[in-house]
Amino acid sequence: MTEKILFVDDESAVLDGYKRMLHRDFEVHTAIGGDQGLAAIHECGPYCVVISDMRMPGMNGAQFLSRVRQEAPDTVRMLLTGFADMTSAMDAVNEGNIFRFLTKPCEKEVMSKAITSGLVQYRLITAERDLLENTLMGSIKVLTDVLGAVSPEAFGRSMRITRCVRHLVEKLGLDAPWRFEAAAMLSQLGCIALEPDLMQDAYMGTEMTPEDQARFARHPQLARELLVNIPRLEPIAWMISQQLAKDPSRDVPQHPALPQDTITLGAKLLKVAIAFDNFKMQGLSDEEVVERLQARSGEYGRVVVDALTGMKTENSGMELRKIPTARLAAGMVLQQELRNKAGILVVAKGQEITHALLLKLQNFVRLGTIDKETMALVPV
Repeated sequence: MTEKILFVDDESAVLDGYKRMLHRDFEVHTAIGGDQGLAAIHECGPYCVVISDMRMPGMNGAQFLSRVRQEAPDTVRMLLTGFADMTSAMDAVNEGNIFRFLTKPCEKEVMSKAITSGLVQYRLITAERDLLENTLMGSIKVLTDVLGAVSPEAFGRSMRITRCVRHLVEKLGLDAPWRFEAAAMLSQLGCIALEPDLMQDAYMGTEMTPEDQARFARHPQLARELLVNIPRLEPIAWMISQQLAKDPSRDVPQHPALPQDTITLGAKLLKVAIAFDNFKMQGLSDEEVVERLQARSGEYGRVVVDALTGMKTENSGMELRKIPTARLAAGMVLQQELRNKAGILVVAKGQEITHALLLKLQNFVRLGTIDKETMALVPV
């Protein structure tokens, strides 16, 4: 990808000067004023570095770069200012909105070094995001595949919760959705210590003894203990630990890369997704579930509950078929339990077929220890 630089100023002659000065070393784009700068970011971005003059009519440089931070958080932001604007420039830096500020007039060598530093910073930011969103999520996917092999009930539940959380994140327009999806995918990891019958009773809302209730209520904390020592998963581990808490906004941990309100919101998304799944397991429609949760919006948060509306059902774009178990493929969704000849659950109803699960099922088919046909949702 081309590393593009955007200069924003209210004087076209100044912008032309930057182009002439830097075009041999960088791909320079320009925009007159803050409004055109934001339009350029939407239409021609992403930009690695955005450099704005401080004094501009309507929207000054600090205000413009604050908007850039919201619209394109990865973009490195710099401010050009005169000595008279030094106080406001320092305020902008201290608020964390600006990577660096440059004084006018700015010589070519100083400007070039600043842009080069900005590009290095941009590469670090995007490399970190790639690590989090791809490498780390790949590791989480492996963990969930293992969960599917060890505990089909817990894996099926986590996949249903993940679909719900993914919808909420999209509906609420949340940044860095991988964090919330990771919390959902790993939310049932602590259930590996529980018996299948106990999990089934808990998921179906069956009455349990106080001892069994206490054991089940322990699973979110167990998951946190398993995850908390993995770098960058500390806030996600806390979200998971609060999924059954009455008030997940208490004792929120401090984290350098994630605001406390974001961590709290992650716990609330899990809480409402689990409540949604509990009602669905009782056979209620989506509309009935939302209506019941809205009646308890004080517990779950009205905005989060309202965002449940319009969720696509898992059979959207799919049709129900009875097919040979040997012909199951990744992406299909089982519509019945698969048990082996001893009656032990192999795959839960509602579970999406993954590549790892497919290999496991092929082994059962080859040994002849599961049913030859099954009901599944198949992509049309």
